Amino acid sequence: MAWLDLEGKAAIVTGGASGIGKAICHTLAEQGASVAVADVNQETGTTAVEELKRRHGGDHIFEVADVTDSRDVEGLVAKTVAAFGKIDILVNNAGINVPRLLVDPAGEEELTDAIWDKVVAVNLKGVFLCTQAVARSMIQAKRGGAIINMASESGLEGSEGQSVYAATKAAIYSLTRSWAKELGRHGIRVTGVAPGILEATAMRSEGYERALAHARGITAEQLRAAYKNVSIPLGRAGTLQEVADVVAFLASDRAGYVHGTVINISGGKSRA
Repeated sequence: MAWLDLEGKAAIVTGGASGIGKAICHTLAEQGASVAVADVNQETGTTAVEELKRRHGGDHIFEVADVTDSRDVEGLVAKTVAAFGKIDILVNNAGINVPRLLVDPAGEEELTDAIWDKVVAVNLKGVFLCTQAVARSMIQAKRGGAIINMASESGLEGSEGQSVYAATKAAIYSLTRSWAKELGRHGIRVTGVAPGILEATAMRSEGYERALAHARGITAEQLRAAYKNVSIPLGRAGTLQEVADVVAFLASDRAGYVHGTVINISGGKSRA
């Protein structure tokens, strides 16, 4: 028996087809959970579920879902319950980051209302819609559950060239604490994780690095070097697996008294 004993648990992971989300899906499945992978990318999501079944066995599904669309979210919840009979775990992982300066004298990478609305919609509205829909299902089932929100170290520190992203992640701290106060009476634990600098994922694309480098007045090459030279007490970037392991623990009954808190996963990096 796996130590976390997630056998028989049913989980939804948003943004589960790649990056941190994919690592979380594999770790939950390895520990015995059935996983509903939710993502906007049909091809990537289908491949991700096939890989889950091949590597871990078990029953897993993929659902195309835009977390900013309440109809998609309701459909995701309904199909997960239809497939697994319940929902025990929700991981609000879906998120986007579009680096921009508040004011860009060069006129190249300035924050617009359209970019603001897009990032806020995915990173905040999506978390709200998914948590509300899943919490309704959990309350109706009267079995309790675990909801884990993806915050970020930047939500506490702020981040040059990423102000709107950092602001949405700061809000995740408050949502986690507030919903913990509301849902605890129903046996639903609400927690979060806040990764720091991690190994490269698809989000760290050439366009992303170019925009962020411009916002910080450096070249893309200097930005990549900075990832390695930043002051982290453990002396290295984190891995996706290290984040996934903490999420799986929080999803399990082993974390039965962990509630209303966000765990920093940053190797000790902090400006506090």
